[in-house]
Amino acid sequence: MSAADVVIYFNPQCGTARNVLAMIRNAGIEPLVIEYMKTPPGREVIRQLSVRAGVKLRDWLREKDTPYTELGLDNPALSDDELLDAIEQHPILLNRPIVVTPLGVRLCRPSELVLDILPEPQKAAFSKEDGEAVVDATGQRVR
Repeated sequence: MSAADVVIYFNPQCGTARNVLAMIRNAGIEPLVIEYMKTPPGREVIRQLSVRAGVKLRDWLREKDTPYTELGLDNPALSDDELLDAIEQHPILLNRPIVVTPLGVRLCRPSELVLDILPEPQKAAFSKEDGEAVVDATGQRVR
């Protein structure tokens, strides 16, 4: 499997994103890592990812530690184009991590959601940075 098959839109400052990246690697996959704050995806890419994920663009907006409130993005009358304008100017508004695999596109919050779209099983036990077990020694998800 090539890195082009699995892509993660990633912020290294985000613990959830770091956990997701570690789970992808725990499946033996080295993804294409796009640090979206350094290399923001274009508006059409964001729009297409939202459609492929089957979620409204609004559902991908991050409120915490962003200019969400100051920009009035809680206004339900704003169009997708207006939301994309805001994301384009402030990439921090795009929630993360977003993962693309041959099995789908997902905003992986919580981080375990990535397991539903990985094309390979987990190879070993995995615990999040905070110690929470996610995968057992047989590679099975801990529920």
